[in-house]
Amino acid sequence: MCLGNGAVGWGWTVRRVRCVDGSDLAVVPVPSRDRCGRPFEVTLELWRDGEVFGAVGERCGYFLAELAGLVAAARADGSPQAARWPDPDDRFPEPESGVREPELFAFRYRDRGDVAATGELRCALRTSSLWVGGHDSAEGRWRVARRAVLEAWGTAGRGVRAVLTSADLARFLADLVAEAERTARPADSVR
Repeated sequence: MCLGNGAVGWGWTVRRVRCVDGSDLAVVPVPSRDRCGRPFEVTLELWRDGEVFGAVGERCGYFLAELAGLVAAARADGSPQAARWPDPDDRFPEPESGVREPELFAFRYRDRGDVAATGELRCALRTSSLWVGGHDSAEGRWRVARRAVLEAWGTAGRGVRAVLTSADLARFLADLVAEAERTARPADSVR
């Protein structure tokens, strides 16, 4: 039995990410609705520089919330990652052993019936090394850093990339999850 249509006209507050090419990527949670029209989960709409770029991740809110918790736990002082990565910006959830550049998430299309050209959003960990010290001297050391590389592809096959510290990723996920929870909440529970 359907009790109201659950239609809501909220404005979106979304975390935007500045991409390497200077463009602006916004990831907007859009409610997935049941047969009665009630929101129960979210899909992600990708916007690049204010225009629709793609749609991905059918019913991905739970997964994003779990990842947000894992990133927050990895960043905490006293976490297993803190011993290996003194800089909190390098701390991310540990990958499976043997995986060189693991994906934290990958959302390729909205659902199985969609063609692959509806968009893609993925985030992988990358490790880089930079020599800190004299150029031609033995005095110095390697600075090893980890970053999350967020990549999005639109319906036209064009892609954008953003490089995020763990703090950037934690804020992005927290904002996205908060908006997804607000968006997926039935209208009668919003005050």
